[in-house]
Amino acid sequence: MLELRSYVGGRWVAGSGSPQTLVNPTTEEPLAHASSEGVDLRQALDFARSTGGPALRALGFAERGAMLKAIADAMQSEREPLLDLAIANGGNTRSDAKFDVDGAIATLLAYSETAAALGNSRFLADGEGIQLGRSARFHGQHIAVPRHGVAVHINAFNFPAWGFAEKAALALLAGMPVLSKPATSSAMVAHRIMQLIVEKKLLPEGALSFLVGAARDLVSHLGAQDVLAFTGSGDTGARIRSSMNVIREAVRVNVEADSLNAAVLGPDVEPRSDMYELFLKDVVRDMTQKAGQKCTAIRRVLVPNEISNEVKSDLVELLAPIRVGDPALEDTRMGPLASASQLADVREGVARLGGTHAFGSAAPVGAKGFFISPILVEDAGDAVHEREIFGPVVSLLRYKEDPAAIVARGNGGLVSSVYSDDQEFIERMVAGLAPWHGRLFLGHPKIELSPGPGTVLPQLVHGGPGRAGGGEELGGPRGLAFYMQRVALEGSRPVIAKLLGAKSS
Repeated sequence: MLELRSYVGGRWVAGSGSPQTLVNPTTEEPLAHASSEGVDLRQALDFARSTGGPALRALGFAERGAMLKAIADAMQSEREPLLDLAIANGGNTRSDAKFDVDGAIATLLAYSETAAALGNSRFLADGEGIQLGRSARFHGQHIAVPRHGVAVHINAFNFPAWGFAEKAALALLAGMPVLSKPATSSAMVAHRIMQLIVEKKLLPEGALSFLVGAARDLVSHLGAQDVLAFTGSGDTGARIRSSMNVIREAVRVNVEADSLNAAVLGPDVEPRSDMYELFLKDVVRDMTQKAGQKCTAIRRVLVPNEISNEVKSDLVELLAPIRVGDPALEDTRMGPLASASQLADVREGVARLGGTHAFGSAAPVGAKGFFISPILVEDAGDAVHEREIFGPVVSLLRYKEDPAAIVARGNGGLVSSVYSDDQEFIERMVAGLAPWHGRLFLGHPKIELSPGPGTVLPQLVHGGPGRAGGGEELGGPRGLAFYMQRVALEGSRPVIAKLLGAKSS
């Protein structure tokens, strides 16, 4: 059986103790094992700070961006084997595997382009300069500089490639070394990407470390210059934030947690219209893509009371032919959930929702594997606004008055979507939904090749308030701010201009 090792201190290190077994979620066949026991976490962080940090800070943005492109190129050259790993270890259909791996490659390339535009300066101007006195030479300028710590990334199980890439791209571009810890159950894709980076020597030594197995007391070793970006459950995010050294050292923490994303169908939309069909298509895609295991997937579907039965009937008709089964087979539309614990959690969540199932059930699908059918719930209880079910489960909610007030009961989300041609309704929805979300998707059938609300684009911020964790990632150059220290310079204008690589006028 394959042994996954950590890459720390500039070498591959095997864990000791009782390892965790990674399985194929389709067959439950053991594939690999991993453990972090015996790995010196303090030493791993110190090596990243002392070796990787200075090496990255010696480079300009464009040079760091060239390294991101090299990683993307290496992944592209190994794309087919990576897709095979995603199918075997993640239970992904080939389409879902491409969504993850290609999303990672596209994000790395997007940030390599951002880097090229920033040039080879090592400092980032934050806004325009300010004249501070009567003399134009007395000048103020906010700048951002790399922090002298390590960026610890704790990633979720559902996107082992994309989750790794979107966090690492920003930190490396900002000039901070990274220690990346993937979720163990689906770590084989991220582990192979790390092998490629090491084999091809694509980064300076110490710029990227990799930890497989449990995080153990990793958070307790972080200090004032370090940052931590976490994707996972809200409960774990709260425990991280309440760690004594995180509080004492004011460690920067970014959390992406639970999200009860919603899709709102406007009262102006007629059944069978292009807008209506787009709405149905996006709901079904979000239910079934990655078996609903996306932090941006639609969980609540809000429709006008007058056409709710028609919407239900049409969703059932679209869900009926979806084949659930072995993701390696070409005609399979939805694979299994990622693990036995994930399956148990989804079933428990469905039971808490109550209501009736207009489609599907939580009963086992097949004798082996972690399969469940898509489930459309109606007349759910209050739990629909209280707990995210991380699987192919959507609740149909009818509204008569203000749907934004219903969505807000979810207490914060990553993304919600609105489908309407009524400008006044759209404005009311934006005003009502925006304070509770990091992103709003305004669906329209005239948008060519729309990726739908479930796709995270590197140009736009990703995160959300409240239940969603209160964090923010990506957003083009905006994402660099988390990994850099903003400082105000005041002094001679020509001196400051030279620091930024500009000529003073």
